[in-house]
Amino acid sequence: MTTESSSNLLSSSSSTSGWKYDVFLSCRRNDSCRKFKDHLYAALNQRGIFTIGDDDELERGREEAILKAVEESRYVILVLSQNYASSTWCLDALAKAVECTKSMGQTILPIFYDVEPSEVLRQKGSFAEAFSEHEQVFKDNMGKVYRWRAALNTVGNLNGWNLQDGYESRVIQTIVEWIFNELNESISSVSKDLVGVDSRVKGFLSFLDLETRPDDAQIIGISGIKGIGKTTIARVVFDSIRARFEACSFLADIREVTFKQGPTHLQKQLLSDLLKRNVNIWNVEMGINVLRERLHTKMVLIVLDDVDQLEQLAALCDRSCFGLGSRIIITSRDERLLSTFGVDKVYEVEPLTDEEAFKLFSSKAFKKDVVGEEFLELSKNVVEFANGLPLALKGLGSFLFGRSIKEWSSALDRLKENPAENLLMYMK
Repeated sequence: MTTESSSNLLSSSSSTSGWKYDVFLSCRRNDSCRKFKDHLYAALNQRGIFTIGDDDELERGREEAILKAVEESRYVILVLSQNYASSTWCLDALAKAVECTKSMGQTILPIFYDVEPSEVLRQKGSFAEAFSEHEQVFKDNMGKVYRWRAALNTVGNLNGWNLQDGYESRVIQTIVEWIFNELNESISSVSKDLVGVDSRVKGFLSFLDLETRPDDAQIIGISGIKGIGKTTIARVVFDSIRARFEACSFLADIREVTFKQGPTHLQKQLLSDLLKRNVNIWNVEMGINVLRERLHTKMVLIVLDDVDQLEQLAALCDRSCFGLGSRIIITSRDERLLSTFGVDKVYEVEPLTDEEAFKLFSSKAFKKDVVGEEFLELSKNVVEFANGLPLALKGLGSFLFGRSIKEWSSALDRLKENPAENLLMYMK
């Protein structure tokens, strides 16, 4: 039994972004499938697929940590073996995963290891024996047992992988490639319905040159004025290529975070993202040393968004801290700062074309591409003042949506009085 398409798996169309882990891997501890699980775990992480297990990494005895990890993982792999149902922890994780597919959009990938899907579906064989015992232990809480049975019924109906016929290495390779391709093809939710993003993302990807593994970490800048779309491009690129790397981090709003919380807070966040654990540091120099010690052999992807000081880059972006093939993307309004720091390349974001600008504005001001004749000339004038800046076009369009021609004319007059200052009002 093999997975044929994502539609055959249990998932929700309302998937969310920003998962902490790519994969949660569940297996009965000390069971016959353990060696298979360890090999699969190693293969996933080796391919840059961030995987969390249900045992050592989650502090033994902490059931709540296991359930939280299920919530934070995009894919949940369940290795269903003869003794799986005898573990209440495994059953709780499975039931949680089924609930999360409906509420949060995870995808469940079942692996039937020396069991038939029908045994899982109908709780036969060793599953029947386990539930006979559960019904005795939980006779005063049969709701829990019914919840487990319903979840197993759901999972038993899913397409997955059947390992009764062996070929474990081939199955591991298939699973890893399937997940890798799904992650690599995924596009960030921020790219949906955006105008002019695709061509700029393609242009920036050519700068990254992902097919080449350089002698050290590569640092690439994205430069442009406020509102031109630097962060959007960085986010779409980050989400579409992150599966190629061993660890990833997107640090947003560095200008503001530095002002409010300081650079050591950012270093802690970077370490937490890349190592998947909290690390205590007391000053910037210590943070740099820890980054170098822990990450100098890892191929990482990092985005440093909205940088405005060299000190921020010194604290977060020493290329000697990261392994060969790493890519560090920096967005900044200050191209001189990027050059002074010594980035390898700078991608200058171009404003939207007139056609792109009009389309984006119309989508916000009218919720469609077609503009009524009475608003056509006013729309052209407003778009002209936005200078091809996506943030300004979206802000102006949203402000003018549903307003009268008189209100449009009044807003346009204000723009004419002081274009630069008044335009900033709509770029928040």
